[in-house]
Amino acid sequence: MTSDANELEPDAGTRVVTEAEKAEEPAPEDAETAAPPEVMANSLPEYARLWVRRVRSGESGALPVVIGLIAIVVYFQVRNSKFLSAGNLVNLITQAAFIMTLGMAEVFVLLLGEIDLSSGFNAALGAVIMAWLLTLAHPLPWWVAILAGLAFSSVFAGIEGVIITRLNVPSFVVTLAGYLAGLGLLIFFVDTAAPGSGGTIRISSAVITDIEYGTLSPLAGWIVMAVAVILAAVYMVTRDTRRRANNLAAPPASVTYMKIVLMAAAGVVVVLICNTNRGVTTVLEGVPWVVLVVLVVLVVWTTLLNRTRFGRYVYAIGGNAEAARRAGINLRRIRVVAFALCGLTAGITGIIYTSFLGSISNDVNGGQLVLFAVAAAVIGGTSLFGGRGRMLGAVLGGLVVGVIYNGLLLLGLGAAAQNIWTAVVLLAAVTVDSLARRSQTTR
Repeated sequence: MTSDANELEPDAGTRVVTEAEKAEEPAPEDAETAAPPEVMANSLPEYARLWVRRVRSGESGALPVVIGLIAIVVYFQVRNSKFLSAGNLVNLITQAAFIMTLGMAEVFVLLLGEIDLSSGFNAALGAVIMAWLLTLAHPLPWWVAILAGLAFSSVFAGIEGVIITRLNVPSFVVTLAGYLAGLGLLIFFVDTAAPGSGGTIRISSAVITDIEYGTLSPLAGWIVMAVAVILAAVYMVTRDTRRRANNLAAPPASVTYMKIVLMAAAGVVVVLICNTNRGVTTVLEGVPWVVLVVLVVLVVWTTLLNRTRFGRYVYAIGGNAEAARRAGINLRRIRVVAFALCGLTAGITGIIYTSFLGSISNDVNGGQLVLFAVAAAVIGGTSLFGGRGRMLGAVLGGLVVGVIYNGLLLLGLGAAAQNIWTAVVLLAAVTVDSLARRSQTTR
């Protein structure tokens, strides 16, 4: 009996794996869907197979918004043949630019499972500070005014983040208070900066105006596009080569080259459209400056979230805050920085919005702006529960909102139809997100 008992007793330090724990171990198929296809695949066909499997498991990424965008574009083109004209497409991009950037602002806080309801008025406040400094008796240089506006928006949102983390007050309540305070400050600042102006500060700076209405020359557009694609290609190939040299997982070379080709094709299409003469009485062609502004913000924030420790911490906190805290991550600091970055991006949005209107006033509909921003982020695949989302998705979501409004205007429909359509698309996006999460939980 003693020898039998000793045989059955595990050695010191040996862990007995129970049947329940064995059942919890991921199956090979689940392991494949848990990691990105770039990491698991060894060839392009295998990458495609793993990608399809991840989509079926609920990790659809930006696929739903891309399919939805294509369907909406086809619908509006069928209803009005002018929709896909070069002039309308460029107008669409410039009209949707501020929605894209404000959507990217919301991604920072939504990834943490938080929300910023004040970002619309925060964007307007940053724009007012900038406009104020540009309309003084002795105006400051445009770049100083822009930096001041961005700094104000960053501090405004950062203070909200401090209140949320220090007092443990829900972000919904704190940013709702910021929404109301922002509205009051907006009225006060405009009346102080431009008394007797009817509540509007007009912008005369050519630099600010050119953000929306200035364009690159056709040749400069091709050069910028080529340089951007080449730099991205060199970075991707060098990164993969370095990872393979260090025996780390890297996507197959064929997958990397496919992404480079798709990126180059997208760049060529955009430049071709923008370089088409869309003027009526004068020649109007070239890539608008605002396209470059949006792309720069997208690249910088995507790199921050995907390639830095801060970005990994944001996703970790959004996925499981308690686990992140036990891993030694400073939750308060990351949340405050995320809110400050949300405010900084809102400030950029305010500048773009001011350039689009040619002025900034105290009747800015900050509530509608923030709703559009949240809609853009969620339509683009950012989860309201935190831990999942990409900046590119917010840009695509903002483009969807812009397409809806532009297309309905071409059809002669007003604000009622525009809001209803946006609501339907938003509800569809939230439903997809909910079903995807339910599918992952079931698996």
